[in-house]
Amino acid sequence: MIITRAPFRVSFCGGGSDLPSFYQQFDGCVLSTSIKKYMYITIHPDFYKDSIVLKYSQTEIVKSIEEIKHKIFKQCLSDFNLSGVEISSMADVPAGTGLGSSSTFTVALLHLLYTYQGKFVSKETLAKEACMVEIDKLGEPIGKQDQYAAAYGGLNFYTFNRDGSVKVEPVIMKNQSYKDLEQNLLMFYTGDVRSASKILAEQSSNMKLKDKVKNQLKMCELTKTLKKELESNNIDAMGDILNEGWFLKRELASGISNPVIDDMYTTAREAGASGGKLLGAGGGGFLLFYVDEKNQSNVRKALSPLREMDFHFDNSGSSIIFVDRDSK
Repeated sequence: MIITRAPFRVSFCGGGSDLPSFYQQFDGCVLSTSIKKYMYITIHPDFYKDSIVLKYSQTEIVKSIEEIKHKIFKQCLSDFNLSGVEISSMADVPAGTGLGSSSTFTVALLHLLYTYQGKFVSKETLAKEACMVEIDKLGEPIGKQDQYAAAYGGLNFYTFNRDGSVKVEPVIMKNQSYKDLEQNLLMFYTGDVRSASKILAEQSSNMKLKDKVKNQLKMCELTKTLKKELESNNIDAMGDILNEGWFLKRELASGISNPVIDDMYTTAREAGASGGKLLGAGGGGFLLFYVDEKNQSNVRKALSPLREMDFHFDNSGSSIIFVDRDSK
């Protein structure tokens, strides 16, 4: 048996600029961190050598790869030409909540399959191949930031170049600043699970419109500013930049926000949050806020109907956490 895990991510600024419709024209950039909430996937030889057993939110037992319904499982097992296995997935956070679950799953699965076949794979290869699976082979209207965050882990600044390459730069801060930043971020679950594909498809299409492109360019400039401020250990800049980015992002596509989420955001700001954002493409999932420690109890009280999720930053990226060689 082999078990892999890959971390979910929290994107602070620049989301949307990792879509090909944008970065192929202007270069994109995103600043994000992986967190200690994970996707876990296990593999074990199946008793029946001609059978494939897949366990996720559903259970599939099939005789051939062509019969598989789960499209990422189907594509990856086809690429590896692998059968006679039982694979199970589980996660700390539900899918569709804005933390990059689909791409995190793909990265963890690729890492698992490479390891099962006795092959080492680099973080760069994992990220690139996960992008190929989801974007090129399956035609998902998504960007590249989630795959890279899951593969690399850590607090990073990602540059999405026009030629399709991606540059990964760690954000360097003092240890105390890093801990304070982590301490000042609060995350609340809106209770709304949704698919990001429709919103991202519209956002990608909107890159033909000058006003939408202008907003996305402003978000990229904010992302670069945030990197500079964090590396100068000015972590309080996070709040103002999140707030400015919130209003820019809302204009990129319909469905990114709604009146209920807008009210939640306003309530948190009035209670002492200096800024925040909806994680992921929009429409639901988790709301993230930057809140000075002295105001955190007020914000928690104001948003008390919502479930808070405690989290910490991750630095490991995709990892092999268990190998039992005797089971293969």
